Amino acid sequence: MSAGKNTETSADASAKNAQEPSGPAPDFDTLIDRQGTSATKWERYAGRDILPFWVADMDFAMPPFIADAVRSRLEHPILGYTRTPPSLVAAFQAWMQHHYQWRVEADWLVWIPGVVGGFNLAARATARPGGAVMIPTPVYYPFLDVPGNAGQRAQHVPLVREGERWVMDMEALERAASPDTALLLLSNPQNPTGRAYSRAELSELAAFCLRRGIVLCSDEIHCPLLLDPAVRHLPVASLDPDIARVTISLYAVTKAYNMPGLSCAVAVIPDAALRRNFIRAQAGLVPGIGPLAYAATEAALNDRGPWLSQLLHYLRGNHERVRSVVGRRMTPVEATYLAWIDVRDLDIEHPGAWLEDAGVGLSDGAAFGAAGFVRFNFACPRPLLERGLTRLQAGLSSAPARGEGRSTGSN
Repeated sequence: MSAGKNTETSADASAKNAQEPSGPAPDFDTLIDRQGTSATKWERYAGRDILPFWVADMDFAMPPFIADAVRSRLEHPILGYTRTPPSLVAAFQAWMQHHYQWRVEADWLVWIPGVVGGFNLAARATARPGGAVMIPTPVYYPFLDVPGNAGQRAQHVPLVREGERWVMDMEALERAASPDTALLLLSNPQNPTGRAYSRAELSELAAFCLRRGIVLCSDEIHCPLLLDPAVRHLPVASLDPDIARVTISLYAVTKAYNMPGLSCAVAVIPDAALRRNFIRAQAGLVPGIGPLAYAATEAALNDRGPWLSQLLHYLRGNHERVRSVVGRRMTPVEATYLAWIDVRDLDIEHPGAWLEDAGVGLSDGAAFGAAGFVRFNFACPRPLLERGLTRLQAGLSSAPARGEGRSTGSN
């Protein structure tokens, strides 16, 4: 189970990522009022004194060049059905080559509205009678619905904590696998633990999938959000042509550029037969992508400016602030803006509800397949973060230690 840290960037790249970004910094400190926008994140607690740090979108403005691209498209008065623009395809290919040194062919790409639909389509494309879907847990909770949605069995295999990292338990994966295992769902960078898996880890997983005849679907939506300057994201399908042949890789820039309301994603599927099955699984179910989403996505893919590095610099500061309060309850976040906090030593049955009573709204770990944890989204202005951390600390401090008497978390 042991795996080294993913420190494969060159010295120049590491130094570039670690230094403070140049150029005028965006205003990440000012809280933007999202009332009246039907924002999912804030509407959950409307009318209640609970600060939301749950769903994974950011409380920052999208970069100006995204807004400019949308406005530019709106200068044309018709928003009709839209084919995937060739310029978008070229932008994605250039983005993959620039950031990950992976040459992606245009005919490998299947454009879809979002990655959640993508990993559900992967399950439908690989489903077999009596088949199973293997899922390392904890994981982004829509993963857990995938087997049932596709009429397959679920095979959950818990990650294990080794020191300051969560790692895949390869021995447990081997034990859980069966001849009926058709698909393995991977989250990399991993939501909610914040891991960016190393080459050694991914190579071992790829070898396992090839040996067992399992298709690997890798959700890589968080790949631009690397907080550890020494860590590099490695697309698992880029490791070897053989693993590429059995891999469906899912990408979207909507997470990193904070535009999840402009849904656009892409599945990279090098194998023609697997790609045909994936496309066939969409029939009658998957809508097209709108022209505004295409325009925004292309603008993000073409970005080579400082905005993203400035965002990451700010998120690193937020991450360090969360760690200073939470301490060893969480492991360092290599990627994503999500802290996975261990509260198993506290005698509270529903930690999410308990912390809501303290005025802070986090995601309860039970939804991710791991009771006794909470997930904290720290992608927000620092003044809001400080208010949330004060409430979080108070809520944790007021909870009874295990053995002192159980609380249901609903005072």
